[in-house]
Amino acid sequence: MKIPEVSIPLWLNIIKIASDPLNHLDNLAKQYGDPFIINFGSTPIVFFSNPQAIKQIFTNTKDIKTPGELNEEMALITGNQGLLQLDGLRHKHRRKLIMPAFHGVKMQAQGQLICDLTKKVMDQHLANKTFIAYTTIEEITLQVSMEVVLGLHEGERYEKLKYLLPIILKSMRSPTMQITSIFPFLQKDLGKWSPWGYLMHLRQEIFELLYAEVQERRLVETFHETSLQESRTDILSELILARDEMGELMTDEEVRDLLLSPLFAAQDASAVAITWLLYWVYRLPQVREQLLKELNSLGDSPNPMSIAQLPYLSAVCNEALRIYPAQLFTFPRRVESPTELMGYDLSPGTLLMGCIYLTHQRQDLYSNPKQFQPERFLEKQYTPYEFFPFGGGARGCIGAALAVFEMKLVLATILSNYQLALVKKQPEQPKFEGLMCYPASGVKMHISAKTPRPSAFKK
Repeated sequence: MKIPEVSIPLWLNIIKIASDPLNHLDNLAKQYGDPFIINFGSTPIVFFSNPQAIKQIFTNTKDIKTPGELNEEMALITGNQGLLQLDGLRHKHRRKLIMPAFHGVKMQAQGQLICDLTKKVMDQHLANKTFIAYTTIEEITLQVSMEVVLGLHEGERYEKLKYLLPIILKSMRSPTMQITSIFPFLQKDLGKWSPWGYLMHLRQEIFELLYAEVQERRLVETFHETSLQESRTDILSELILARDEMGELMTDEEVRDLLLSPLFAAQDASAVAITWLLYWVYRLPQVREQLLKELNSLGDSPNPMSIAQLPYLSAVCNEALRIYPAQLFTFPRRVESPTELMGYDLSPGTLLMGCIYLTHQRQDLYSNPKQFQPERFLEKQYTPYEFFPFGGGARGCIGAALAVFEMKLVLATILSNYQLALVKKQPEQPKFEGLMCYPASGVKMHISAKTPRPSAFKK
């Protein structure tokens, strides 16, 4: 069998994906079925959404690889030795070093921090009455990510990074930079007043700040290895004392680059996911009422871990991620040896991508897929090839567990302490930029105080 190729011109395809991504993908699936090929210049990419194909793409690591060179353009902000650029044993080993900070006891330790930061940031908007949800939530997730990844919560370096990290993400998402990324001849550094030069300036500042933090922390922790390692839970502290796959300490540059992917993932993916969650919960009163009922069942002082285990809250978060996954596509894979996938013979060099959105919209998996129905996640347990909002396999998002944890705690804190309402009555439109599917307007909301629970969330 031959895989059908999308016939529309590349420039039009790019515009449609950027401006109306979900409807465009729906139309492609209706017209071409599953899978289909989109030709990006001279590079054809095969897109799959069938769970059986997704499983093979994620698990057949012998014939289908995830080479870091396919993520080369991401090195712009994640460094040449970041997780996205590493392969094989080095990638597996260094991912293993970072994962504990996003799971288990170490992540649980961040629960109270998330609740406290949410209240602190939300309180700042009470006098203004309205706020943009994405910008506000990004401020919360940025501070959480700097605490989890860097162990920073104050000081001059913290303030500079807090200012620069959202700016570089905004710069990369700008229409000018989206066009520049497509046409390499526009990537010229003409000083920081030019688009590419400004991006390079921001990158250099962030890289220098992180490198200085690595050097300073290494100096401190070398002399206090035992006591500080036991008291710290951040990724930077772990990496400074960790040994690489050859048993050697990593260089300061290697440590810096390893910090970048989790730092951006914990900030941006989390902020996008929580913003969509707020949109759905405050658009659907019956969902909000059910959530409040479940939260109230925990009593006046629920601890963060009790909140995170609530079944309906978990289902609501999953449904928000199903309809608008943080990523529309998985990271690319490459066929390394002849293989068969869903009846199609694939030759070496073929590039593959899973379409997360189209899998989440399959009628055979999710009845009425356009409808927000959290109950579906209470009635059925989906496999990681049917529901994978943060990708999967070796290239699954490193901060996925933290993102879901934050979703639950941020929403619970807001529901328990504030009255919110959507300003716009019209449905929010998604906008695809880079890897993420953002709400186009940022979700504007009205806020008013509510009588808080008798005591704050306790540890």
